[in-house]
Amino acid sequence: MRLIRITAGKVVLDGKRIDNMRAGRLRRLRRRVQVVFQDPFSSLNPRMRVRDILAEPIRNFRLAKSAAELDARIAALIDQVRLPPDAVGRWPHEFSGGQRQRIAIARALATGPDLIVCDEAVSALDVSVKAQIVNLLADLQRELGLALLFISHDLAIVEHLTHRVAVMYLGRIVELGHKRQIFTGPKHPYTEALLSAVPVPEPGAAKNRIILAGDIPSPINLPTGCRFHTQSEVANAQFSQLSQSVD
Repeated sequence: MRLIRITAGKVVLDGKRIDNMRAGRLRRLRRRVQVVFQDPFSSLNPRMRVRDILAEPIRNFRLAKSAAELDARIAALIDQVRLPPDAVGRWPHEFSGGQRQRIAIARALATGPDLIVCDEAVSALDVSVKAQIVNLLADLQRELGLALLFISHDLAIVEHLTHRVAVMYLGRIVELGHKRQIFTGPKHPYTEALLSAVPVPEPGAAKNRIILAGDIPSPINLPTGCRFHTQSEVANAQFSQLSQSVD
């Protein structure tokens, strides 16, 4: 998103690097890439009515030629996220957490983006509301042809919503693949440990939990080789074997 300065690596969208874009091109990029933040209670301006919150990105990118067109676009956005028409005249504090997140999604949709980054977009919501927002995102993805980059610790939601999954450990992708491949045949021991920790809904159902040994390494003093080998007997054995073969 380039909201903070990138310190390492690169970001590529449609084959073009965006981590080193200049301000003019970056502004045009931001119409295509929007974000839904984690906390719906702090991501909306409490001093702006919903109409003004949704109108801001439309005005910013000059997407409406008249006041009537602006009102029509705002009404369409409210309808897309399943909120009542009178929501446009109300303040953020008048809505529940799930409704606020719907407003945040409408704001992200206002520019007609190709990609929406959902940064833990449902983690602050109750379970029933969380399911509604996830289903809304799935519907919007299908209806609008959106790409979603969905960041989450909730593996049940990841399995329900996504197509491809990247598993990260200490800032590095350790496994990447199609959802079915990740959830039915994980290759990395960290992925296996994550999946083993998912609660089983059937009472008394047996499940082999993988208990990780050791401590998480310090991000400022990372171990050599696989970053996970200090917590996994399998990874540690593989790392040791590789080290001996190299020696």
